[in-house]
Amino acid sequence: MPRKILVTGGAGFIGSHIVEQALLRGDQVIIVDDFSTGKHQNVPVSDSITLYEADIRDKVKIRNIFELTHPEIVFHEAAIASVQRSIEEPAFTRSVNVEGSRIIFEMARDYQVKTVVFASSAAIYGSDPALPKAESMVPKPISPYGEHKLENEQIAKHFSAQGGTTYVGLRYFNVFGPRQDPKSEYSGVISIFMDRVRGGEDILIHGDGVQSRDFVYVKDVVVANLLCAEKQDLSFGVYNVGAGSSTTIQQMAEAMFKANGVSPKIRYGRIREGDIRHSLADISSLKATTGFHPRYELNAGLREMMLFPAN
Repeated sequence: MPRKILVTGGAGFIGSHIVEQALLRGDQVIIVDDFSTGKHQNVPVSDSITLYEADIRDKVKIRNIFELTHPEIVFHEAAIASVQRSIEEPAFTRSVNVEGSRIIFEMARDYQVKTVVFASSAAIYGSDPALPKAESMVPKPISPYGEHKLENEQIAKHFSAQGGTTYVGLRYFNVFGPRQDPKSEYSGVISIFMDRVRGGEDILIHGDGVQSRDFVYVKDVVVANLLCAEKQDLSFGVYNVGAGSSTTIQQMAEAMFKANGVSPKIRYGRIREGDIRHSLADISSLKATTGFHPRYELNAGLREMMLFPAN
């Protein structure tokens, strides 16, 4: 059934894919984006889209948008999605990731939104060596970014307890796919590597390449968001969103070379502050609750990603 949905960060990487799928379902879509990292070319041309250029920290403007649109569902993707930047600029990053989120959560409550699905992060688990990462684990973030995402979950739980609106946090693992900006030093490793491989350049691995990640394709992340938004009896909760399998950075690079038919050099550099050694999602809770099953394994995602033009 078509809905009226609001997507913060709807011109960004994950947000634009949510917008795209919502349009295919026949939804009316409201996009809120300040275009600090989002791109106008990521926004489809459609009479079913209403676009507002706004900073989520601007409470007056955000309240006006909710007053005008009265969305039924909110997908909150707007954020400074960078561990490194949170280390370099913790106060600024917190103002966006925490205080901006608080405003979105508050407006959703005030305007009786049915469900808010918001982007959390596997960064909340920190460097705990236990694998796979399960939602029952005690959070131990080692970066301001992870701390901010954990604080968002706590704020959302507080708002959920007030009744009326359901808040669901999705702890994203390493999301990859088209529209992830490779030009940003804060972008995902796959988009950066893909850009360099396409340009015939060497790639740089921070560390020895044996560190592992759970790479999840963006279309699977969109499905997780939509399933949580449509689940009728869902109450507050946080769920891991990953592929449920891990790949070393070295293996990922080699798979990318093979998919592109090239053999660039690999250089190795120092480990970045805040990086974790291994990451793997336990996605059993999301599966049991919503029926979610990832459709894309890494190689399939890489092959599809190659069909899209470079960003």
